Amino acid sequence: MLGDQEDPENFFEDEEDSPYPEVRASVSNYDDPEMPCLTFRAMLLGVSFTLLGAAANTYFYLRYPAPLLTPIVVQIITYPLGAGLARIMPVTLFDTPKWLQKLGAPTYWSLNPGPFNIKEHTVIIIMANVGIAPSFTQSMLLALDKFYEVKTGFGYDILLLLSVNTVGFTFAGFCRRFLIWPAALIWPQTLVTCTLLNTFHAEDDDAGTGSLTRYRYFLYVFFGALVWYIVPGYLFIGLSAFSWVCWIAPTNPVVNQLFGVVTGLGMSSITFDWSQVAYIGSPLIVPWWAIANIFVGFIVLIWLFAPIMYYTNTWDLAYLPISVNAVFDRYGYEYNVTAVLTPDLKLDQEAYAAYSPMYFPSTYTAIYALAFALATSSLVHTVLYYGPTMWQTFRDIKKAKRDIHAKLMSAYPDVPTWWYAITFVACAAFSIGFVEGYSTGLPVWGLVLAALVVAVYIIPGGYIYALSSQALTVNIIAEIIPSYLFRGQPIVNMLFKAFTVNTLQLGLYYIQDLKLGHYMKVPPRVTFSIQITATVLAAFIQAGMKEGLLKGVPDLCAADQAAGLSCPTTRAIFNSSIVWGLIGAKRIFGDGSPYSALLWALLVGAALPCLFWVTSRYYKARWIRLVNIPVMLSGLVLIPQATGLNHASWFIFGFVFQFLLRRYRFRWWSKFSFITSAGLDSGTVISTLLVFFALQLPKNGGLRLNWWGNLVYRNTYDWLGYPYKIP
Repeated sequence: MLGDQEDPENFFEDEEDSPYPEVRASVSNYDDPEMPCLTFRAMLLGVSFTLLGAAANTYFYLRYPAPLLTPIVVQIITYPLGAGLARIMPVTLFDTPKWLQKLGAPTYWSLNPGPFNIKEHTVIIIMANVGIAPSFTQSMLLALDKFYEVKTGFGYDILLLLSVNTVGFTFAGFCRRFLIWPAALIWPQTLVTCTLLNTFHAEDDDAGTGSLTRYRYFLYVFFGALVWYIVPGYLFIGLSAFSWVCWIAPTNPVVNQLFGVVTGLGMSSITFDWSQVAYIGSPLIVPWWAIANIFVGFIVLIWLFAPIMYYTNTWDLAYLPISVNAVFDRYGYEYNVTAVLTPDLKLDQEAYAAYSPMYFPSTYTAIYALAFALATSSLVHTVLYYGPTMWQTFRDIKKAKRDIHAKLMSAYPDVPTWWYAITFVACAAFSIGFVEGYSTGLPVWGLVLAALVVAVYIIPGGYIYALSSQALTVNIIAEIIPSYLFRGQPIVNMLFKAFTVNTLQLGLYYIQDLKLGHYMKVPPRVTFSIQITATVLAAFIQAGMKEGLLKGVPDLCAADQAAGLSCPTTRAIFNSSIVWGLIGAKRIFGDGSPYSALLWALLVGAALPCLFWVTSRYYKARWIRLVNIPVMLSGLVLIPQATGLNHASWFIFGFVFQFLLRRYRFRWWSKFSFITSAGLDSGTVISTLLVFFALQLPKNGGLRLNWWGNLVYRNTYDWLGYPYKIP
């Protein structure tokens, strides 16, 4: 299932290295156990960027577009800072307290233990990653304040954030043996980080030979991307939203619905903006088999199913825009929630009956079908394809064959499971204190049920993420359960979702960083210490930033907010709480409801993995064995925010790099492919920040260039969201 790698069983006979070419190209098979990692300068920079990342991304997640601080940007910025501290800080030895030694610290420590090294850099990245990770919970808290007008306060915020974040951390620790130690779980996104770390710190094999080194190549790509983004990001925005077919026929509804990139299906397929290409993740790091799976799923679901349902006017879809992130009433307007709310934030059934049922646009119906199918297919696929391996791993973990990286990590004491167990008990106490102390309406047994959902899905989600770089979401499960158990209570629905969706999401991010520590040979107890420290710090910063923005920006989350703080993620969470918490699953998907047929996707999702698993036993074609239904579906979860433009351009780049170059120029691919991704990502993100602060933020956007190239994509039915039929 991993692509064109060598047979792992035979590889170790020839060379003590990973059997997977992606890993061999990115991770060193050598370790220096004496190399310091938990140093003063690593902690100084790690804590600083945890705080900075949590504050910056809390702000930027409220904007559209959002120039986020990413792990790659942190890598680039902290490298010269760490090297600079190594030059100026004094060399003085100090004794380390024994309790810190048990956490992985050395016997002695110094402000300057020598040159800034790769393990220190890894420690900084792992800490910063906690702060910059997206937080569903923080957006949910903002939705309570701005849209439901529930004033939560700092205490409410910090208890909820600490509860959710630390539960995700403990689940990650419990899953190490299944998701970190097996060599086959390569975690592609982590390999990009490893490649860039080695580019900065390791000596290049070609240094001094006249060949192009990876570091020099990275600089070329980085500065090229930095300069180029100014064109589609500011000078000619039409190259980013490149709906060229719509420019030819701007008032043709069908053309704009099929080829549009704002409210259309994006069949124009071309963009000159790397941020659009990589909107769903860099295609240069996702294995080709996963790219093919995702794009096939996209074609079937979005380019075939959605337009067929739309143009046949199923469920009156043709009266709405074909693809938009909103829900509608029977008049064709966005749903007016306040019209059906009681003063205590529950559903006013008489007002609802008098006003309107809820209607979804076409891609919404497709994505709900996808979500139902994903809920069952991820479990069935994991049991069929990985169940025997997981059971054997559980039974014979100490006897299991280990790759070189697991062997090198055995030199360090592992984290006792009881460390994670104690942390879990502590965060359970936080959670119970929160739901009971604030009278949230969510009972303690609801917390237990949320934890069970995470426990069921974290290992299947980890397998999908580790193999394909696509994160599994359990949104539909986290919404439909409280929708039936706590009918008409949108706040309880959002809280249950926070304890499931965000816990699972953060758990996968924590596991990804554990794999980074594994690859870079950071002692496990050091990784434990820095992750829990960063988790607590990030929670306080996120809560403080949320309260500060509410007080400092009176029109926060308004659609026309001057600084672009329109809160798109918060609005999406609010919309979901209306659908599932207020109106309820029974009214929308129950018997006699308009969208009840979508529930058949649960059965389809369970059946498809069985079909391909059985077929692969009798029909030996290789492509049958590479069909992965959960990956096919999980790669589409950002729709409708992501359009066909994002997915089609993503596929084109993936085909070039992960199929053509990997197959026909393997030496170049193994040396430069991940570096290309790192250079494009980092150059584009930093250029985005520069454009935002220098050209978009000043004078409330007064520096915008108002010419044809920046306006043409707006003067179309695609931009207006024009429907096929008029309500």
